[in-house]
Amino acid sequence: MKMTPLITSAVMHFGEMGSRWGFNRTVGQILALIVLNEEPISAQEIAEALNISRGNTSMGLKELQSWRLVKQHHVPGERKEFFIPAGDIWTLANRVFEERRKREIDPTMSLLRDLLLDAPANEKEANAQHKLNEIHDLLESITAWSEELQNLGPEKLNTLMKLGSGVGRMLELKDKLLPGKNSVN
Repeated sequence: MKMTPLITSAVMHFGEMGSRWGFNRTVGQILALIVLNEEPISAQEIAEALNISRGNTSMGLKELQSWRLVKQHHVPGERKEFFIPAGDIWTLANRVFEERRKREIDPTMSLLRDLLLDAPANEKEANAQHKLNEIHDLLESITAWSEELQNLGPEKLNTLMKLGSGVGRMLELKDKLLPGKNSVN
């Protein structure tokens, strides 16, 4: 499979971004190749296009399947395994957020809860627990907010994002109109 310069550039960039999204460069490149391809693509075609081993391709595909970002697709008359994205762009983005929450936020929240249950042994630990409680509350709020956003659906979420700084200006206006009820910055 021969990639065009535009697709090559996008695939290489997805690879660089992969580590920021929670997976390695090769997995990011495989995801990009599958998402940008109009037709189902075989593991062999992926390996050839990216110049990687079939084993590396297989491991990358398993990783993407565990994230629920790609799925196998049967092509009639073919014995090879073919792959397609496991949803539209919004669905894939939501799954990345969901998986990152499971892999990063949930374990942190669990640790914070355990640390907050312990009785502080001294003033230093009491102060540390106070700060850990603030972190816990912030992460809990962010998690609840992100879950609400994920439940909005693509159209409403897109509308909300387009509001952008308008929401901030509305909050500033509210603070001016209701001076005693300022929000926490």
